[in-house]
Amino acid sequence: MSEEKEKKEEKKEEKKEEKKEEVKVPKELEDIVKKIEDLKAKELAELVKVLEDKFGVSAQASVAAFAPGVGAQAGGSEGGEEEKTEFDIVLTAPGSSKIAVIKIVKEITGKGLKDSKDIVDASEKEGQTLKEKVKKEEAEELKKKLEEAGAGVELK
Repeated sequence: MSEEKEKKEEKKEEKKEEKKEEVKVPKELEDIVKKIEDLKAKELAELVKVLEDKFGVSAQASVAAFAPGVGAQAGGSEGGEEEKTEFDIVLTAPGSSKIAVIKIVKEITGKGLKDSKDIVDASEKEGQTLKEKVKKEEAEELKKKLEEAGAGVELK
């Protein structure tokens, strides 16, 4: 029986070697791959940690996302949430300078002065959505404008 186990082990080793040969490394990356292959397990683990910290990525999510037969949802669930690109701008408080905030709300929403004043007044009781599905840069810019005028703002 031990001979059968040895034969099975040899076949497993051969299959592993065959799989290694299937991976094609671009010429410009050969040096890097060779250096990584020469690392000890502890050094490799440290390298992975450094790369995760430096670039804000997770090695597990990358492997899952690019592994054959694994769907994108599986990779996303392991790596956490994707960065949000669209936001709703919500006015949470009018602040001390209501007039300045009303002017900015009027500019953002395109509504008249009375409607803008009503929105600002209503924000004292509960948050009022000023604009929906705004790109990140624009949302941050509008939030900054409102906060400079003294308003309380959330990006959701």
